[in-house]
Amino acid sequence: MLERRPSHDDLIDHLVRSTTLQRGEAARVILDVLAYFDETTDEFVRRRHRELQSGGLVNAEIFERIAAELPHRAVAPPELSLRQLRRIVYG
Repeated sequence: MLERRPSHDDLIDHLVRSTTLQRGEAARVILDVLAYFDETTDEFVRRRHRELQSGGLVNAEIFERIAAELPHRAVAPPELSLRQLRRIVYG
Protein backbone atom coordinates (compact mmCIF):
# COMPACT_ATOMS: atom_id res chain seq x y z
CA MET A 1 0.00 0.00 0.00
CA LEU A 2 1.39 3.41 -0.96
CA GLU A 3 1.74 6.01 1.76
CA ARG A 4 -0.04 9.22 0.83
CA ARG A 5 1.63 12.45 1.77
CA PRO A 6 -0.68 15.30 2.68
CA SER A 7 -1.18 17.87 -0.03
CA HIS A 8 -0.41 21.45 0.82
CA ASP A 9 -1.71 22.92 -2.42
CA ASP A 10 -3.74 25.63 -0.69
CA LEU A 11 -0.67 26.78 1.26
CA ILE A 12 1.50 26.61 -1.86
CA ASP A 13 -1.08 28.70 -3.74
CA HIS A 14 -1.10 31.23 -0.91
CA LEU A 15 2.71 31.54 -0.91
CA VAL A 16 2.79 31.94 -4.70
CA ARG A 17 0.16 34.71 -4.48
CA SER A 18 1.71 36.52 -1.52
CA THR A 19 5.45 36.23 -2.33
CA THR A 20 7.76 36.16 -5.30
CA LEU A 21 8.26 32.40 -4.92
CA GLN A 22 7.51 30.09 -7.82
CA ARG A 23 5.35 27.03 -7.17
CA GLY A 24 8.30 24.61 -6.84
CA GLU A 25 10.15 26.98 -4.52
CA ALA A 26 7.08 27.41 -2.34
CA ALA A 27 6.65 23.64 -2.08
CA ARG A 28 10.31 23.24 -1.02
CA VAL A 29 9.93 25.97 1.62
CA ILE A 30 6.87 24.23 3.06
CA LEU A 31 8.66 20.88 3.17
CA ASP A 32 11.67 22.50 4.87
CA VAL A 33 9.46 24.14 7.50
CA LEU A 34 7.58 20.90 8.16
CA ALA A 35 10.87 19.00 8.51
CA TYR A 36 12.13 21.65 10.94
CA PHE A 37 9.07 21.29 13.16
CA ASP A 38 9.15 17.50 12.87
CA GLU A 39 12.57 17.41 14.57
CA THR A 40 12.51 15.61 17.92
CA THR A 41 13.91 17.21 21.05
CA ASP A 42 16.94 14.91 20.94
CA GLU A 43 17.58 15.74 17.28
CA PHE A 44 17.24 19.46 18.01
CA VAL A 45 19.66 19.29 20.96
CA ARG A 46 22.25 17.37 18.93
CA ARG A 47 21.92 19.68 15.91
CA ARG A 48 22.17 22.86 17.98
CA HIS A 49 25.14 21.46 19.90
CA ARG A 50 26.98 20.82 16.62
CA GLU A 51 26.08 24.26 15.25
CA LEU A 52 27.11 26.14 18.38
CA GLN A 53 30.27 24.09 18.81
CA SER A 54 31.28 24.84 15.22
CA GLY A 55 30.70 28.51 16.04
CA GLY A 56 33.39 28.32 18.71
CA LEU A 57 31.29 28.12 21.85
CA VAL A 58 32.30 25.85 24.72
CA ASN A 59 29.96 23.26 26.25
CA ALA A 60 29.05 25.37 29.29
CA GLU A 61 27.79 28.14 26.98
CA ILE A 62 26.24 25.70 24.54
CA PHE A 63 24.10 23.84 27.05
CA GLU A 64 22.94 27.08 28.69
CA ARG A 65 21.89 28.44 25.30
CA ILE A 66 20.10 25.22 24.29
CA ALA A 67 18.26 25.15 27.62
CA ALA A 68 17.11 28.73 26.95
CA GLU A 69 16.00 27.93 23.38
CA LEU A 70 13.96 24.78 24.10
CA PRO A 71 10.93 26.50 25.67
CA HIS A 72 10.52 28.57 22.50
CA ARG A 73 10.12 25.61 20.16
CA ALA A 74 6.73 25.24 18.46
CA VAL A 75 5.89 22.37 20.80
CA ALA A 76 8.05 22.96 23.83
CA PRO A 77 9.40 19.79 25.44
CA PRO A 78 9.49 19.36 29.19
CA GLU A 79 12.24 21.35 30.89
CA LEU A 80 15.53 19.46 30.69
CA SER A 81 18.42 19.90 33.10
CA LEU A 82 21.90 20.67 31.79
CA ARG A 83 22.84 17.11 32.74
CA GLN A 84 19.98 15.70 30.66
CA LEU A 85 21.08 17.83 27.70
CA ARG A 86 24.65 16.50 28.00
CA ARG A 87 23.34 12.92 28.11
CA ILE A 88 21.40 13.49 24.89
CA VAL A 89 24.59 14.59 23.15
CA TYR A 90 27.09 12.20 24.74
CA GLY A 91 24.90 9.27 25.75
